[in-house]
Amino acid sequence: MLSESDLKLLDALQTRPRATWAVLGQALGIGAVTAARRWEALVARGQAWLTAYPGGELVAQLALAFVEIDCAPGSALAVAQRLAADPHVATVEYLAGHCDLHIHLVAPTLRAISDYVLHSLSALPGVTGTRTVVSPRLFTEGSRWRVRAISPGEREALVSPAARTSGPLRFGELDQALILALGEDARASAASLAVALGVGASTVRRRLDALLARGAVRLRCEIARPLSPAPVTAMLWLRVPPDKLETTARSLAMLPEVRMCAALSGAANLMLVVWLGSQHDLLPLEGALAAKLPWLEIVDRAVTLRGIKLMGHLLDDEGLAVGHLPLDFWSPVTRNP
Repeated sequence: MLSESDLKLLDALQTRPRATWAVLGQALGIGAVTAARRWEALVARGQAWLTAYPGGELVAQLALAFVEIDCAPGSALAVAQRLAADPHVATVEYLAGHCDLHIHLVAPTLRAISDYVLHSLSALPGVTGTRTVVSPRLFTEGSRWRVRAISPGEREALVSPAARTSGPLRFGELDQALILALGEDARASAASLAVALGVGASTVRRRLDALLARGAVRLRCEIARPLSPAPVTAMLWLRVPPDKLETTARSLAMLPEVRMCAALSGAANLMLVVWLGSQHDLLPLEGALAAKLPWLEIVDRAVTLRGIKLMGHLLDDEGLAVGHLPLDFWSPVTRNP
Protein backbone atom coordinates (compact mmCIF):
# COMPACT_ATOMS: atom_id res chain seq x y z
CA MET A 1 0.00 0.00 0.00
CA LEU A 2 1.04 3.58 -0.58
CA SER A 3 1.34 6.05 2.27
CA GLU A 4 -1.65 8.10 3.30
CA SER A 5 0.04 11.26 2.00
CA ASP A 6 0.57 9.63 -1.42
CA LEU A 7 -3.05 8.47 -1.54
CA LYS A 8 -4.23 11.98 -0.71
CA LEU A 9 -2.10 13.42 -3.50
CA LEU A 10 -3.56 10.90 -5.97
CA ASP A 11 -7.09 11.68 -4.82
CA ALA A 12 -6.40 15.39 -5.31
CA LEU A 13 -5.09 14.73 -8.83
CA GLN A 14 -8.14 12.60 -9.60
CA THR A 15 -10.29 15.54 -8.55
CA ARG A 16 -8.36 18.16 -10.53
CA PRO A 17 -5.65 16.63 -12.74
CA ARG A 18 -4.29 19.88 -14.21
CA ALA A 19 -4.32 22.02 -11.06
CA THR A 20 -1.01 23.74 -10.35
CA TRP A 21 1.24 22.22 -7.71
CA ALA A 22 0.66 25.34 -5.64
CA VAL A 23 -3.12 24.77 -5.66
CA LEU A 24 -2.76 21.07 -4.93
CA GLY A 25 -0.24 21.67 -2.17
CA GLN A 26 -2.38 24.35 -0.53
CA ALA A 27 -5.42 22.06 -0.49
CA LEU A 28 -3.37 19.25 1.09
CA GLY A 29 -1.36 21.41 3.48
CA ILE A 30 2.02 20.71 1.82
CA GLY A 31 4.41 22.76 -0.27
CA ALA A 32 4.18 22.89 -4.06
CA VAL A 33 7.70 21.49 -4.44
CA THR A 34 6.88 18.61 -2.09
CA ALA A 35 3.71 17.78 -4.03
CA ALA A 36 5.57 17.81 -7.35
CA ARG A 37 8.42 15.64 -6.05
CA ARG A 38 6.04 13.06 -4.59
CA TRP A 39 4.19 12.82 -7.89
CA GLU A 40 7.40 12.50 -9.91
CA ALA A 41 8.56 9.69 -7.61
CA LEU A 42 5.25 7.82 -8.01
CA VAL A 43 5.43 8.12 -11.80
CA ALA A 44 9.09 7.06 -11.91
CA ARG A 45 8.23 3.88 -9.99
CA GLY A 46 5.23 3.15 -12.22
CA GLN A 47 2.91 3.38 -9.23
CA ALA A 48 0.67 6.11 -10.64
CA TRP A 49 0.15 7.92 -13.92
CA LEU A 50 -2.10 10.35 -15.77
CA THR A 51 -3.77 9.75 -19.09
CA ALA A 52 -6.21 11.44 -21.45
CA TYR A 53 -8.72 10.09 -23.95
CA PRO A 54 -11.94 11.16 -25.72
CA GLY A 55 -15.15 11.27 -23.74
CA GLY A 56 -18.66 12.69 -23.80
CA GLU A 57 -19.82 13.67 -27.27
CA LEU A 58 -16.69 12.26 -28.89
CA VAL A 59 -17.43 8.75 -27.63
CA ALA A 60 -20.76 8.88 -29.44
CA GLN A 61 -18.83 9.57 -32.66
CA LEU A 62 -16.72 6.43 -32.22
CA ALA A 63 -17.57 2.72 -32.05
CA LEU A 64 -16.93 0.87 -28.78
CA ALA A 65 -16.96 -2.91 -28.48
CA PHE A 66 -15.92 -5.48 -25.89
CA VAL A 67 -14.31 -8.63 -27.24
CA GLU A 68 -13.96 -11.92 -25.37
CA ILE A 69 -11.05 -14.03 -26.61
CA ASP A 70 -10.33 -17.74 -26.16
CA CYS A 71 -6.69 -18.77 -26.52
CA ALA A 72 -4.81 -22.00 -27.04
CA PRO A 73 -3.20 -23.35 -23.84
CA GLY A 74 -0.13 -21.35 -22.89
CA SER A 75 -0.64 -18.63 -25.51
CA ALA A 76 -2.80 -16.09 -23.66
CA LEU A 77 0.05 -13.81 -22.58
CA ALA A 78 1.65 -13.72 -26.03
CA VAL A 79 -1.72 -12.89 -27.60
CA ALA A 80 -2.35 -10.21 -24.98
CA GLN A 81 0.99 -8.54 -25.66
CA ARG A 82 0.30 -8.46 -29.41
CA LEU A 83 -3.10 -6.91 -28.79
CA ALA A 84 -1.68 -4.35 -26.36
CA ALA A 85 0.49 -2.93 -29.15
CA ASP A 86 -2.55 -1.79 -31.15
CA PRO A 87 -3.78 1.83 -30.67
CA HIS A 88 -7.44 0.77 -30.98
CA VAL A 89 -7.18 -1.65 -28.05
CA ALA A 90 -7.53 0.53 -24.96
CA THR A 91 -7.50 -2.17 -22.29
CA VAL A 92 -6.41 -5.83 -22.17
CA GLU A 93 -7.14 -8.12 -19.21
CA TYR A 94 -6.49 -11.78 -18.44
CA LEU A 95 -9.55 -13.20 -16.68
CA ALA A 96 -10.69 -15.98 -14.42
CA GLY A 97 -14.02 -16.52 -16.13
CA HIS A 98 -15.67 -17.68 -19.32
CA CYS A 99 -12.88 -16.39 -21.60
CA ASP A 100 -9.12 -15.98 -21.39
CA LEU A 101 -8.77 -12.35 -22.48
CA HIS A 102 -11.14 -9.39 -22.48
CA ILE A 103 -10.38 -6.24 -24.49
CA HIS A 104 -11.93 -2.79 -24.94
CA LEU A 105 -11.86 -2.02 -28.67
CA VAL A 106 -12.47 1.51 -30.02
CA ALA A 107 -12.47 2.45 -33.71
CA PRO A 108 -13.98 5.11 -35.98
CA THR A 109 -16.87 2.91 -37.20
CA LEU A 110 -18.59 -0.42 -36.68
CA ARG A 111 -17.12 -1.51 -40.02
CA ALA A 112 -13.66 -0.85 -38.60
CA ILE A 113 -14.54 -2.94 -35.53
CA SER A 114 -15.58 -5.85 -37.77
CA ASP A 115 -12.43 -5.50 -39.90
CA TYR A 116 -10.26 -5.66 -36.80
CA VAL A 117 -11.99 -8.72 -35.34
CA LEU A 118 -12.28 -10.61 -38.62
CA HIS A 119 -8.95 -9.81 -40.24
CA SER A 120 -6.55 -8.92 -37.41
CA LEU A 121 -7.68 -10.49 -34.17
CA SER A 122 -8.94 -13.82 -35.53
CA ALA A 123 -5.74 -14.30 -37.54
CA LEU A 124 -3.43 -13.98 -34.52
CA PRO A 125 -1.55 -17.18 -33.64
CA GLY A 126 -3.00 -18.64 -30.45
CA VAL A 127 -6.52 -17.19 -30.84
CA THR A 128 -9.08 -20.01 -30.96
CA GLY A 129 -12.31 -18.05 -30.67
CA THR A 130 -13.81 -14.57 -30.22
CA ARG A 131 -17.16 -13.08 -29.19
CA THR A 132 -17.92 -9.41 -29.74
CA VAL A 133 -20.59 -7.18 -28.23
CA VAL A 134 -21.07 -3.54 -29.14
CA SER A 135 -21.66 -0.92 -26.48
CA PRO A 136 -24.26 1.59 -27.66
CA ARG A 137 -23.82 3.72 -24.55
CA LEU A 138 -21.25 4.27 -21.83
CA PHE A 139 -22.95 5.43 -18.63
CA THR A 140 -19.79 5.93 -16.59
CA GLU A 141 -16.06 5.14 -16.83
CA GLY A 142 -12.94 5.21 -14.72
CA SER A 143 -12.30 8.96 -14.62
CA ARG A 144 -14.97 9.36 -11.93
CA TRP A 145 -13.47 6.72 -9.58
CA ARG A 146 -11.77 8.16 -6.48
CA VAL A 147 -9.29 6.86 -3.94
CA ARG A 148 -11.41 8.71 -1.33
CA ALA A 149 -8.42 9.71 0.80
CA ILE A 150 -9.09 13.47 1.10
CA SER A 151 -11.75 15.15 3.20
CA PRO A 152 -14.86 16.82 1.74
CA GLY A 153 -13.33 20.18 2.57
CA GLU A 154 -10.10 19.39 0.75
CA ARG A 155 -12.07 18.16 -2.25
CA GLU A 156 -14.24 21.28 -2.26
CA ALA A 157 -11.12 23.45 -2.29
CA LEU A 158 -9.98 21.69 -5.45
CA VAL A 159 -13.20 21.64 -7.44
CA SER A 160 -13.25 24.45 -9.97
CA PRO A 161 -16.50 26.11 -11.12
CA ALA A 162 -18.09 24.41 -14.11
CA ALA A 163 -17.43 26.30 -17.32
CA ARG A 164 -20.37 27.35 -19.48
CA THR A 165 -20.78 25.65 -22.84
CA SER A 166 -22.88 26.71 -25.78
CA GLY A 167 -23.39 25.59 -29.35
CA PRO A 168 -22.28 22.35 -30.99
CA LEU A 169 -18.80 20.98 -30.40
CA ARG A 170 -16.36 21.81 -33.18
CA PHE A 171 -13.88 18.95 -33.39
CA GLY A 172 -11.08 18.69 -35.90
CA GLU A 173 -7.56 17.41 -36.47
CA LEU A 174 -6.06 19.89 -34.00
CA ASP A 175 -8.36 18.59 -31.25
CA GLN A 176 -7.37 15.01 -32.06
CA ALA A 177 -3.70 15.96 -31.88
CA LEU A 178 -4.30 17.81 -28.61
CA ILE A 179 -5.95 14.77 -26.99
CA LEU A 180 -3.10 12.52 -28.14
CA ALA A 181 -0.53 15.00 -26.77
CA LEU A 182 -2.33 15.09 -23.44
CA GLY A 183 -2.21 11.29 -23.41
CA GLU A 184 1.57 11.61 -23.32
CA ASP A 185 1.55 14.31 -20.62
CA ALA A 186 -1.83 15.29 -19.20
CA ARG A 187 -0.26 18.11 -17.16
CA ALA A 188 1.68 19.65 -20.04
CA SER A 189 1.43 23.44 -20.14
CA ALA A 190 -0.38 25.23 -22.94
CA ALA A 191 2.96 26.66 -24.04
CA SER A 192 4.64 23.25 -24.37
CA LEU A 193 1.57 21.79 -26.09
CA ALA A 194 1.60 24.71 -28.52
CA VAL A 195 5.24 24.05 -29.42
CA ALA A 196 4.55 20.34 -29.93
CA LEU A 197 1.51 20.99 -32.11
CA GLY A 198 2.89 23.97 -34.01
CA VAL A 199 0.11 26.41 -33.06
CA GLY A 200 -0.26 29.39 -30.74
CA ALA A 201 -0.60 28.94 -26.98
CA SER A 202 -3.85 30.94 -26.96
CA THR A 203 -5.31 28.53 -29.51
CA VAL A 204 -4.34 25.57 -27.35
CA ARG A 205 -5.89 27.16 -24.25
CA ARG A 206 -9.12 27.94 -26.09
CA ARG A 207 -9.48 24.46 -27.60
CA LEU A 208 -8.46 22.68 -24.39
CA ASP A 209 -10.89 24.72 -22.29
CA ALA A 210 -13.68 23.88 -24.74
CA LEU A 211 -12.90 20.16 -24.72
CA LEU A 212 -12.66 19.99 -20.92
CA ALA A 213 -15.82 22.04 -20.36
CA ARG A 214 -17.88 19.67 -22.51
CA GLY A 215 -16.26 16.52 -21.14
CA ALA A 216 -15.00 15.74 -24.65
CA VAL A 217 -11.60 14.88 -23.20
CA ARG A 218 -11.25 12.87 -20.00
CA LEU A 219 -8.21 13.27 -17.77
CA ARG A 220 -7.60 10.38 -15.42
CA CYS A 221 -5.16 9.76 -12.59
CA GLU A 222 -4.54 6.03 -12.16
CA ILE A 223 -3.00 4.06 -9.33
CA ALA A 224 -1.28 0.69 -9.81
CA ARG A 225 -3.84 -1.90 -8.81
CA PRO A 226 -1.79 -3.84 -6.22
CA LEU A 227 -1.16 -0.55 -4.38
CA SER A 228 -4.78 0.59 -4.49
CA PRO A 229 -7.20 0.39 -1.55
CA ALA A 230 -9.33 -1.62 -4.01
CA PRO A 231 -6.84 -3.95 -5.77
CA VAL A 232 -9.29 -6.50 -7.23
CA THR A 233 -11.13 -5.94 -10.53
CA ALA A 234 -14.33 -7.87 -11.20
CA MET A 235 -16.83 -7.78 -14.06
CA LEU A 236 -20.54 -8.47 -13.88
CA TRP A 237 -22.74 -9.08 -16.90
CA LEU A 238 -26.32 -8.08 -16.11
CA ARG A 239 -29.74 -8.48 -17.69
CA VAL A 240 -32.14 -5.63 -16.98
CA PRO A 241 -35.65 -5.00 -18.36
CA PRO A 242 -35.28 -2.49 -21.22
CA ASP A 243 -37.66 -0.01 -19.60
CA LYS A 244 -35.48 -0.02 -16.45
CA LEU A 245 -32.10 0.10 -18.15
CA GLU A 246 -31.55 3.87 -17.89
CA THR A 247 -32.55 4.22 -14.23
CA THR A 248 -30.68 1.04 -13.26
CA ALA A 249 -27.48 2.14 -14.98
CA ARG A 250 -27.61 5.57 -13.37
CA SER A 251 -28.13 4.00 -9.95
CA LEU A 252 -25.23 1.58 -10.45
CA ALA A 253 -22.95 4.34 -11.72
CA MET A 254 -23.22 6.11 -8.36
CA LEU A 255 -21.79 3.18 -6.38
CA PRO A 256 -18.24 3.92 -5.16
CA GLU A 257 -16.99 0.49 -6.28
CA VAL A 258 -18.07 1.00 -9.89
CA ARG A 259 -15.39 1.86 -12.47
CA MET A 260 -17.44 1.32 -15.60
CA CYS A 261 -21.08 0.82 -16.50
CA ALA A 262 -21.82 0.17 -20.17
CA ALA A 263 -24.86 -0.89 -22.16
CA LEU A 264 -24.34 -3.99 -24.33
CA SER A 265 -25.82 -5.37 -27.52
CA GLY A 266 -25.96 -8.97 -26.24
CA ALA A 267 -28.23 -11.17 -24.12
CA ALA A 268 -26.72 -9.41 -21.10
CA ASN A 269 -27.53 -5.76 -21.80
CA LEU A 270 -25.36 -4.14 -19.12
CA MET A 271 -21.74 -4.66 -18.05
CA LEU A 272 -20.37 -3.50 -14.73
CA VAL A 273 -16.67 -3.22 -13.84
CA VAL A 274 -16.01 -2.89 -10.11
CA TRP A 275 -12.91 -2.39 -8.00
CA LEU A 276 -12.99 -4.28 -4.70
CA GLY A 277 -10.82 -4.64 -1.61
CA SER A 278 -10.81 -8.42 -2.00
CA GLN A 279 -12.25 -11.13 -4.23
CA HIS A 280 -14.34 -12.08 -1.20
CA ASP A 281 -16.20 -8.76 -1.52
CA LEU A 282 -17.85 -9.83 -4.78
CA LEU A 283 -20.56 -12.01 -3.24
CA PRO A 284 -21.70 -9.35 -0.71
CA LEU A 285 -21.80 -6.82 -3.55
CA GLU A 286 -23.96 -9.12 -5.65
CA GLY A 287 -26.28 -9.62 -2.67
CA ALA A 288 -26.57 -5.88 -2.15
CA LEU A 289 -27.37 -5.34 -5.84
CA ALA A 290 -30.06 -8.04 -5.75
CA ALA A 291 -31.64 -6.48 -2.67
CA LYS A 292 -31.55 -2.93 -4.03
CA LEU A 293 -32.50 -3.76 -7.64
CA PRO A 294 -34.56 -6.97 -7.53
CA TRP A 295 -35.36 -6.84 -11.27
CA LEU A 296 -31.64 -7.11 -12.08
CA GLU A 297 -30.33 -10.55 -13.11
CA ILE A 298 -26.62 -11.37 -12.88
CA VAL A 299 -25.90 -13.43 -15.99
CA ASP A 300 -22.17 -13.99 -15.49
CA ARG A 301 -19.13 -12.71 -13.63
CA ALA A 302 -15.34 -12.79 -13.90
CA VAL A 303 -12.31 -11.63 -11.93
CA THR A 304 -9.21 -10.07 -13.50
CA LEU A 305 -6.12 -12.12 -12.73
CA ARG A 306 -3.76 -9.76 -14.50
CA GLY A 307 -3.93 -6.45 -16.32
CA ILE A 308 -1.77 -6.17 -19.43
CA LYS A 309 -2.90 -2.74 -20.63
CA LEU A 310 -5.10 -0.09 -19.00
CA MET A 311 -6.31 2.81 -21.15
CA GLY A 312 -3.13 2.97 -23.17
CA HIS A 313 -0.63 2.21 -20.40
CA LEU A 314 1.32 -1.06 -20.50
CA LEU A 315 1.61 -2.92 -17.20
CA ASP A 316 4.24 -5.35 -15.94
CA ASP A 317 3.76 -8.54 -13.94
CA GLU A 318 3.29 -6.48 -10.75
CA GLY A 319 0.72 -4.13 -12.29
CA LEU A 320 3.12 -1.19 -12.50
CA ALA A 321 3.15 1.09 -15.55
CA VAL A 322 6.12 0.43 -17.83
CA GLY A 323 5.12 2.22 -21.01
CA HIS A 324 2.44 4.11 -22.91
CA LEU A 325 0.93 3.78 -26.39
CA PRO A 326 -1.16 6.63 -27.85
CA LEU A 327 -4.88 5.88 -27.94
CA ASP A 328 -5.29 6.95 -31.55
CA PHE A 329 -8.82 5.64 -32.00
CA TRP A 330 -9.25 7.71 -35.20
CA SER A 331 -6.45 6.01 -37.11
CA PRO A 332 -7.28 3.44 -39.80
CA VAL A 333 -7.56 -0.16 -38.62
CA THR A 334 -4.73 -2.30 -39.96
CA ARG A 335 -4.96 -6.01 -40.68
CA ASN A 336 -1.81 -6.93 -38.78
CA PRO A 337 -1.78 -5.76 -35.12
